[in-house]
Amino acid sequence: MSAQAVLWNVDEERGVATITFNRPEVLNAVDVPTAQAFLAAVQAVTASTGVRAILISGEGRAFVAGGDISAFGSDPGQAAQVVNAILDAMHPALLALREHPAPVIASVRGAAAGAGLSLALSADLVICDEGARFVIAYDRLGATPDCGATWFLARKVGRTKATELFVLSEALGAAEAKAAGLVSKVVPSDELATQAEALARKVASGPTLAYGGFNRLMDSAMELDLADQLETERALFMDMIGKADFREGVSAFLEKRKPVFSGA
Repeated sequence: MSAQAVLWNVDEERGVATITFNRPEVLNAVDVPTAQAFLAAVQAVTASTGVRAILISGEGRAFVAGGDISAFGSDPGQAAQVVNAILDAMHPALLALREHPAPVIASVRGAAAGAGLSLALSADLVICDEGARFVIAYDRLGATPDCGATWFLARKVGRTKATELFVLSEALGAAEAKAAGLVSKVVPSDELATQAEALARKVASGPTLAYGGFNRLMDSAMELDLADQLETERALFMDMIGKADFREGVSAFLEKRKPVFSGA
C-alpha cells in the first residue's frame, strides 16, 4: 500500500480493491504528485489478479475538489506545464479503469468538483452522502473541462443538461444528482463508508467479465448504428458463452439456486 497522496489496497479474499485520495488538508485537490500516485495505484490495482470491484474515495470531508489551483501559479507557461503533467497521469489511469472489467464505484463525501466530478462521472456506480455536491467548476477558471468530463457527462445527462451545468455554473446536491442520473444511492454521512464497502462486496460477487462487456456495449452504443451494435452484442454474448461464469449461471438457473460467480 502507498503511504502518500493516494492509498490503495486489494482485499484478495473479497476481490475488492480500494483507492483513496489522501490529501484531506486541501480537500484532496490533485497536483502532479497526486495524479502520478493515482496512476500508480490504478496500475497496481488493475494488474492484481482477482479484482472484481474497485472502490474510489477521498479521505476527510471531500471526495476530490478538482485540480490544485495553487500549483498553477500566475504564469500561463507554468500552468500549462502543470496541467499537462497532471493529465499525462490522469488519462492513462482513467483509460485503465474503463478498460478493466471490474465495476468502479465512487464513494463521494462532500465536494466532487472539476477533476473530482470527472472521476465520479467515470465510475459505473456512485454512492454519496447527503451533503455531497457535484460541481463542474471549470468555468470559474475560464477553462474547459478535462479528465473525460464532457464524454461522461453528455452520456449520463445529455447535452442540454450538461451545457446548463457548465454555462450556468450550477452545483447539484445529492438529491439533485440522483434525480439527474449521476448518483446511484444517497445515504447518511455516517453510513457512507459502510454502505460503500457493502456495495463493493455485492458487486464483487457478480459476473465480472459480463459487467466489463456491458460497459463496452454501452460505450459502443453511442457510436455505432443499430446493425453494427447488434453484431457487437452478438460477438460479446458468444464470448461470454465460453466463460465459467456463464456455465455457472446456466447451471444455477436450471437447478433453481443462486449462482456463485467466480469472475472467470
